[in-house]
Amino acid sequence: MRYRLDVVASSVADVVQFAGGWLFDRAMAGWDVTVLFPDDSADQTDNRPLQILGVQTLDLEDALASVDTRPRPQALAASADLLGCDSRVRRGVLRALDHGGTEVTLWGQTWPAELDDSVGQVQHRLSMAARTFKAQAMAAAALPQASIASTEVFRSGLMACPSVAADLVPA
Repeated sequence: MRYRLDVVASSVADVVQFAGGWLFDRAMAGWDVTVLFPDDSADQTDNRPLQILGVQTLDLEDALASVDTRPRPQALAASADLLGCDSRVRRGVLRALDHGGTEVTLWGQTWPAELDDSVGQVQHRLSMAARTFKAQAMAAAALPQASIASTEVFRSGLMACPSVAADLVPA
């Protein structure tokens, strides 16, 4: 049985830019990483950047329809921007934080005030391979690549087993 990480993002560019290196490192560590896109996402036609990072994609509607048959993920990540505009994502994140047992990681500029007590800032130090593959994924997504930072910064609620989040360190 492999660890599972489900990621909810509004676009390929968003997830590659803000979490691409972390997702690559997770996939290379043996995790099954799946990026879920809401049905109204316009930027989900070209998944090459995510394939470069070694992650799979799935429509959020399909994932929600198969919730009873899909194994529960050990970790959930989401763009914080989606928390304000998609009630399904908001409910899922809040439920995961309330129940514990699931690592919850968020990225983005806006944070709902209600999460201030549940999530703290963390950073992931990217492997050299992650930086290289993220650069290739950014090029495939036609994103500017001044230089790839050595870390990616997130907000995370670590409610369970510390070994699941061993690669996240406090910022």
